[in-house]
Amino acid sequence: MSKNDPESTQETRTRILEAAVKVFATKGYHDTKVDDIVGEAQTSKGAFYFYFPSKQDIFIALSDTFADLLESKLSEAVQSESHGLQQMDAALRVSLGLFSQYRGLAKIALVQAVGLGAVFEERRRAINDRLTRLVQTRLEAAAAEGSIPPLKADLAARAWVGALNEIVTHWIYTGTPTLEESLPELRKFLARSIGVPEEKI
Repeated sequence: MSKNDPESTQETRTRILEAAVKVFATKGYHDTKVDDIVGEAQTSKGAFYFYFPSKQDIFIALSDTFADLLESKLSEAVQSESHGLQQMDAALRVSLGLFSQYRGLAKIALVQAVGLGAVFEERRRAINDRLTRLVQTRLEAAAAEGSIPPLKADLAARAWVGALNEIVTHWIYTGTPTLEESLPELRKFLARSIGVPEEKI
């Protein structure tokens, strides 16, 4: 494998990552072998180890990829709206849409990382912390502009992320209700939890 062909290099790495999503999501972390990922990617072990020193490293890379994607898309969504409640709606739509679109990645980042050890737990908590900070910032801005009553934004943000995690995790396991079906009630619940008047919900 040579680093002199960046297009080929990136294509191979992407193919390995996509294969890993499928295999991890199907077999789980412990039952997945590097050979399974290599076979799914239709590449060689040498290519795998060129990019990822171990199974743990590719699992962490997938978790980080999902966290980066979620954070960037949520940031774009809230920046596209000027009002606090519209920002909340945009963030909810985008986050549930991403979980739906990338169910395999979401399963890896939010479900399979639980109980795998300190390294994985640190990554999983980092995803929650990043999402919580983003929500907290928007809640603080909404309170400052008067869209919502004053509140403990850090605590409210943790509660929001916890509620979202529970709904997404249940959907990952059962497939029901769809995240699209969950959106209206989730939106109402979260809005009421921060004191938004009924006429504005």
